[in-house]
Amino acid sequence: MIDWNRIDRAHGVIFDCDGTLVDSMPVHYLAWHRTMSEVGIRFDEDRFYALGGMPSHRIIELLAGEQQVVVDPLQTAHRKEEAFLDSIHLLERIHPVVDVAERLRGNKPIAVASGGFRSIVLRQLVQVDLADWFDIIVAAEDTVHHKPEPDVFLETARRMAVAPEGCLVFEDSDLGIEAARRAGMGWIDVRTFYQAKRIPVPKS
Repeated sequence: MIDWNRIDRAHGVIFDCDGTLVDSMPVHYLAWHRTMSEVGIRFDEDRFYALGGMPSHRIIELLAGEQQVVVDPLQTAHRKEEAFLDSIHLLERIHPVVDVAERLRGNKPIAVASGGFRSIVLRQLVQVDLADWFDIIVAAEDTVHHKPEPDVFLETARRMAVAPEGCLVFEDSDLGIEAARRAGMGWIDVRTFYQAKRIPVPKS
């Protein structure tokens, strides 16, 4: 159930992209499975969802360190994003959240704040016809620290000219919700009313 009273009270609303506006997480995992298999890194689906909101190259650094695999994190992250773009046609809107954005656009500041690369975020928004809804998009390149640190949300609030305590965040990951909490913002957990479908990965 979406709490419209909280939404109406907010001075600005910030939306995560993956798994919040766009049902992209299953497609991302297919790309992760393919790319990590190529470099010899194990990455199961539950761990993938637990790390939602962390930039791809940071995930690769973490997994490679844990499993003692030598890879170039940025190069491997770009390979993963290329694999994701191969399946971008599978993306769909998350309609309950998009309905919120549609009601708010033009009435109060709304923005996208993502741990993904800007080019990938924009491609997704274009794919589901949302690219012109948000004047402000803050992505992985825009801050040094990433979720669960609050930087992406604080930078978004600064660009919106809205005090952090006046912002409400829509998120679908524990790391993102922790980032919103650290930023002093309210949040709505998309997982309480929407569950992403999982796509079976190819057998090795």
